[in-house]
Amino acid sequence: MRLKDLRRSNNVEDRRGGGIGGVALGGGGLGVVAIAVIYMLLGGDPQDILGAQQTEPATASAPGAPRADDKLVDFSAAVLGSTEDVWSAIFAERGQTYTPATFVPYDQATRTGCGTGQAAMGPFYCPADQRIYVDMTFYKELQDRFGAPGDFAQAYVLAHEVGHHVQHLLGADQKVARARGGPQGNDMSVRLELQADCYSGVWANRANAKQQILEAGDIEEGLAAANAVGDDTLQKQSQGRVVPDAFTHGSSAQRVRWFRTGYEAGRPEACDTFAAGRL
Repeated sequence: MRLKDLRRSNNVEDRRGGGIGGVALGGGGLGVVAIAVIYMLLGGDPQDILGAQQTEPATASAPGAPRADDKLVDFSAAVLGSTEDVWSAIFAERGQTYTPATFVPYDQATRTGCGTGQAAMGPFYCPADQRIYVDMTFYKELQDRFGAPGDFAQAYVLAHEVGHHVQHLLGADQKVARARGGPQGNDMSVRLELQADCYSGVWANRANAKQQILEAGDIEEGLAAANAVGDDTLQKQSQGRVVPDAFTHGSSAQRVRWFRTGYEAGRPEACDTFAAGRL
C-alpha cells in the first residue's frame, strides 16, 4: 500500500503500556487462537465474552523508548484517516455528517465501554463508546496463524471494524441486537458482518480512486484475509467440521464475495446484505 501521503487520524487513544488500572490479570488456559475462534463464532459482540479470559501482563518498554509496534500504530492511523475521509464524503453526499470512531491500540487488556477488552479476542468495535480496540500483536497473528500476510490484509481488518462503526451510526447494529437470541439471530449476525466486509471494499475503492493507495497484490491480500476468517474455515480449524447453522460471520466464500462487491461497486447501496436473497 502507498501510505506516505495519507493523512494520519487524530482520533487515536494510545493505551499501550498503560495497563487497565486494577483489573487482575493472570495465566489463561485456552490460548490466543482458540479464544479468537470462539469469539468469532459467537458473533463478534465483545459483550458476549469480554472479561472471561485472563492473560499475562505485557512487558513495558523503557519510558520514552521507541516500540517495535510504533510503525503499526502509524499504519493504523493512516488507514483510519483514510476511512474518515472516505466516509465523511459518502455521508456528505447524503446530507449527513460522519462522526469518526476512535482507534485504541493497547497491550493485553484494557477497559472498554463493553467490558474488559483482551488481546486474545482480536480487533473489535465497541458501540457503547464508539471505539475500535486492537492489540498490535494481532497483526502478527493474522499473518502467522491465519495465513493472511500483507499490509492490505491488516487494512481490511481495520476497515471492517470501521464498517461496524458506520453500521452503528446508521442503526443497523441495533436491528441485529434486537434479533439476537431469536430464530433469526444467526442469520442477522451474518448479514451484519458481511455488510461490514462490503463496506471495507467500498472504502478501498474510494480511497484508491482518490489517492491511488493500492499496489499490485493488495486486493488479493484483502481477499486472503476475508477468506481466512470465514466461519467454515474457522470451524474446520477448531472442531474439524462445518456447522452452517452456527455461522455468525459468513463463510469464507461469502466474505470474499461481499468484500469484492463493495470494492467493485464503490457504493454503500450495493452492500444491503439484509435485503439480499443470496449471501
